[in-house]
Amino acid sequence: MNISKPQKKPRVLSWQAVFSLLMFVFMYLPILVLGFYSFNNSPYSAAWQGFTLDWYHQLLSDEQILLALKNSLIVALSAVAISAVLGTLMAVGLARYQFPGKALYRGISYLPLIIPDIAIAVATLVFLAAIAIPLLGISLSIWTIVAAHVVFCLAYINLVVSARLTNIDPHLEEAALDLGATPVQAFLQVLLPQLMPGIIAGCLLAFVLSLDDFLIATFTAGSGSNTLPMEIFSRIRTGVKPDINALSVILILISATVALIAELIRASSERNRQ
Repeated sequence: MNISKPQKKPRVLSWQAVFSLLMFVFMYLPILVLGFYSFNNSPYSAAWQGFTLDWYHQLLSDEQILLALKNSLIVALSAVAISAVLGTLMAVGLARYQFPGKALYRGISYLPLIIPDIAIAVATLVFLAAIAIPLLGISLSIWTIVAAHVVFCLAYINLVVSARLTNIDPHLEEAALDLGATPVQAFLQVLLPQLMPGIIAGCLLAFVLSLDDFLIATFTAGSGSNTLPMEIFSRIRTGVKPDINALSVILILISATVALIAELIRASSERNRQ
C-alpha cells in the first residue's frame, strides 16, 4: 500500500515578516538616502547633479571640523577612561560587599540611564555655576564636558560590568584567597581578566554615546570647546549641505564599527564561557 507523503504547504508571507520589513525600511532608508546625497555634486541636497567625492576630501581640510573632532575624541576618551575605573569598582563593590544603604546607592547609580539628557545638562550647569565656578575657580572648558560625560558613562559601564559579574562564580576569588593571594591579587589576577570583555564592551558603548552627545556638551562647554555634534548643529541652521551629509555618514560608520566590535567581544566571551 502506497502511503502518500503529506504535501508541504506553500509558504505565505506572514504579517510578522511584513512588519519586520517595514520596520527595517523605516529605520534604514533615511540612512541610505543620507549616504546617497553625500556623493551629490550639487552644493544643495535637493537635486542630484552627479557623483563626486569632493565633499569627503573637503572634510579633511576643514580646520573647524578637525578641531571639533579632536575635542570630541578628547572628551570621549577621557570620560571613558575615568568611567572604566570607577564603573568597574562600583560594580564589584555592589556585587561583592554589603554596606548600609546599598539598595539606595544601587538605585541612584542607575538614574543617569533613565533621566533625560536635558535634566542632566541643566543639573550639571547649575552645579558648576553655584559651586564649582565660584568656590573652586573652575571655568567652563572641555574638561567640564568631560566631568559631565563621566556621569552617564559611569552608569553604562557599571550596568554592563554588573551583568558580566552575574555570570562569574564568586568561589573563584575565595579559592584564590585560600591559596594565599591578597584581595588585590585576587581582583587583578582572577576577577579582572574575567570582567575584561564586559569592561571593553561597556567602554565601547560609553564611547559612542559620549561622541554623539549634544545636549550635555552644549550646556557645559566653554568658549572654543565645540565638540563635533555642536559644530554640526551650528552648520545645519542654514540648511543641510553635502559636506554635513558626508560627515554624518562617517560618524554612522564609526558608530556601527564600534558596536560591531562590542558585539563580537560579547559573543566571544559567551563562547569561551560555554
